[in-house]
Amino acid sequence: MNPVLTTLHRNDTTRRRFIRASMAAALASSATGQQAAAAHTTLHAGDLTAVIGDNSAHEQHRAGYNGLWSLRHAKGARSLFVPAVAGLNLEHIVSGEHLEDSKTFFEPRHAPMSLTRLSDTEAELHQPPTPTFHVESWTRFTLSEPHYLDMEFRCRAHRDVFPRGYLSLFWASYMNAPADKSMYFFGGLDAQMEMWTQFCTQWHNDQSTVRHRDDIFEMTFPEGSRDTLFKSLSRFRFDLPFFYGYFDDLVWIVMFDRTEGIRFTHSPSGGGANAELKTTNPAWDFQFLIQKPEVLKDYTFKVRTVLRPKCSRDEILAEFAKWNEARRAK
Repeated sequence: MNPVLTTLHRNDTTRRRFIRASMAAALASSATGQQAAAAHTTLHAGDLTAVIGDNSAHEQHRAGYNGLWSLRHAKGARSLFVPAVAGLNLEHIVSGEHLEDSKTFFEPRHAPMSLTRLSDTEAELHQPPTPTFHVESWTRFTLSEPHYLDMEFRCRAHRDVFPRGYLSLFWASYMNAPADKSMYFFGGLDAQMEMWTQFCTQWHNDQSTVRHRDDIFEMTFPEGSRDTLFKSLSRFRFDLPFFYGYFDDLVWIVMFDRTEGIRFTHSPSGGGANAELKTTNPAWDFQFLIQKPEVLKDYTFKVRTVLRPKCSRDEILAEFAKWNEARRAK
């Protein structure tokens, strides 16, 4: 073959290889960029803007916190949640065991999780079976006018690793230094039926969890294991499955589609401190308790949150009644 043609052929082959390699690198870079961008997404509906994200870090948002990275109302001046962390954050998978190892105690913070944006108002988080508890979960967030954010949770245990006969999922919402740290609900002490109750614990892990009036299930734990919010029970009981709290000139209402398995939890300082406002960030949390969980069976529940300007308690009850009626009508 002519030496010149041989050189040109070699150069052409090299050029084609270079182009293919460059295209592959560009596609890989693009895919990586898309994956990184998909770690969080912004949704809008009515007066609400929400940032939904997985448990990765991004700018001021810290790794390990998923769910609502931010939730803002058009008439509010700041996010409802501590900017570095989150609200409706899947925090713990609880079986009564593995409480001492921090990585296992906070397994949803560390196990892989992915986000899919479904529309301008809807996104879903998926966490494959986790390393210790082997629980797979899907969490769908949907915004709707004028001020609603719905969360639908579904989980599935892939192995029977619940020797104490229960599986509990725990969500934390780290509130951004509200002046009033209290949660309010309809309930009371044993002799107080259907009364408005103000619930604000004085210390972390002290009388933290409120059960429904009919909830008599006792979660068991190894003797001498660490103190936790979900182990410490309050004397208060709730009668209707919702609570609310005040944030600046807004009220945040958190409503559940059932009473069975739902527990409310409070911490006065779970979200750390706000140096500028010289106060602590309370945590307004909840749990979903499953008794005798079955392998490969799906368990679900729904939450509707309402972020709106402050209103009367009658209006809060009306929001709860309206949602119940809408669900029954479907």
